[in-house]
Amino acid sequence: MEAELYSLFFSSLISSTLLPGGSEAYLAWLVTDAEISVWLLIGVATAGNTLGGVITFGMGWLVAMRYPLRLLAKEKHQRARRWVEKTGSSVLLLSWLPVVGDPLCFVAGWLKLNAVTGIVFIALGKAIRYMLVAGLFV
Repeated sequence: MEAELYSLFFSSLISSTLLPGGSEAYLAWLVTDAEISVWLLIGVATAGNTLGGVITFGMGWLVAMRYPLRLLAKEKHQRARRWVEKTGSSVLLLSWLPVVGDPLCFVAGWLKLNAVTGIVFIALGKAIRYMLVAGLFV
């Protein structure tokens, strides 16, 4: 049981960085196996995935020190920046989305959005996604 939880945590962590991963499939398999509490599985997956989002957010924060926002010269980049600034940290509810979720965390860090509310929204979005994967809302 302990090995499965560690594996789920690290799978979720890797899935939430700029690297690909398959934490949803692993979670679904563990839920159908029914040996571990579904809530414990969701909590572990959410913790790992949230940590990955926070790491990506932090990478954006660090990049902003070296590469200021003025380097985003293209109009489509400026539109995206304005949308994220207008939406604020709540945009990180979408951090679970494939393809755009990780860049959202990175850009939110680059824009230096509020880290505390950002983490809350990252965790909330990822928890809801894992609850859907586990079949709790079906």
